Amino acid sequence: MQVYQLSIGAACGLSWPADRIIIQVLDDSTDLTIKSLVEQECKRWANKGINIKYEIRDNRNGYKAGALKEGMKHSYVKQCDYVAIFDADFQPEPDFLWRIIPFFVNNPEIALVQARWKFVNSDECLMTRMQEMSLDYHFIVEQEVGSSTYAFFGFNGTAGVWRISALNEAGGWKDRTTVEDMDLAVRASLKGWKFVYVGDLKVKNELPSTFKAYRYQQHRWSCGPANLFKKMAMEIIRNKKVSLWKKLYVIYSFFFVRKIVAHIVTFLFYCIVLPATVFVPEVEVPKWGAVYIPSIITLLNAVGTPRSLHLVIFWILFENVMSLHRTKATFIGLLEAGRVNEWVVTEKLGDALKTKSGGKAPKKPRIRIGERLHLLELAVGVYLFFCGCHDLAFGKNRYFIFLFLQSIAFFVAGFGYVGTFIPTS
Repeated sequence: MQVYQLSIGAACGLSWPADRIIIQVLDDSTDLTIKSLVEQECKRWANKGINIKYEIRDNRNGYKAGALKEGMKHSYVKQCDYVAIFDADFQPEPDFLWRIIPFFVNNPEIALVQARWKFVNSDECLMTRMQEMSLDYHFIVEQEVGSSTYAFFGFNGTAGVWRISALNEAGGWKDRTTVEDMDLAVRASLKGWKFVYVGDLKVKNELPSTFKAYRYQQHRWSCGPANLFKKMAMEIIRNKKVSLWKKLYVIYSFFFVRKIVAHIVTFLFYCIVLPATVFVPEVEVPKWGAVYIPSIITLLNAVGTPRSLHLVIFWILFENVMSLHRTKATFIGLLEAGRVNEWVVTEKLGDALKTKSGGKAPKKPRIRIGERLHLLELAVGVYLFFCGCHDLAFGKNRYFIFLFLQSIAFFVAGFGYVGTFIPTS
């Protein structure tokens, strides 16, 4: 089955009184064939008695935020108190609403209840395993801590339910950045609304399995928060509805450390500064700063996915490679440079790879060199390899072990041997 069939089927399969639920499918696709298929799928479910609305618009202004904003304008939405949001590849279990709506009923201060993501294709390739490790830490630690200590965390954009009155009071969906979900969450929090994260409620979804799709996603996820921080920092500081401690948490921990400093420090220290010290013997980086503390932090990050603990070395090397793109995207967001509002839909393959060949051996594809080469990764790889050679010949700290491994990781990414590769046939 295709991704849209799985997600629409899961939404229509939600257990809830039929007269008290409306399924709204917002189709922003530019592919007329896909639009036709999605519309047919909606009609198929409508013929089964499901109250489903297929909505399209004549432009893509504001991308996801624009589509959600238009979706909330329809008259039938005024009948509803809550809105559950699922991206196109998410498949909620039938009891999703029964497990999440009770949090709202006797808690009028709660605006958002967020569920956890469960990845159906985490074993597809090594890159999806790395993503699973990073995202499991995000949900198990970051979201859980934000929910339990400050009743605030960043909305993940999907697999969550909003109280519509809170959504409207916060100003609705805005398309000023590429992280409309985080934007809404911060504005609602500044109005005094609280959030709850439910870690034992999981919604199945798919990870991007091509390096190209993952790079685009990470650009958006890194550029958007930095840009939002620039736009909202003073608004957060001036706010008088939330406590000083909560403002400090949002500005310092949520935004500054996790969304800006973490990316920049990772890349500059481990991929630029530390390698450069091999040329200056007088500069000695303390072992606790170069090895011990980073190792402890890494192990704490990895405990969210115990089954992948043996992959922690690969995860470190991969995260350092991705820190290059996250750092670049962070500066683009802070400086509001050219690609600041770039929105490329994250490609999800679904069962396409399994069904494309129809069970027959696929024809040998044509591979264009330009599709696979990534010059930035190759340039950093050359730099690290050169530093490693110098340290091997003249150094005493044995950094060359790390430098050679990290340079290989950059070369592997630079030549496109990461993730699932879908060539032009």
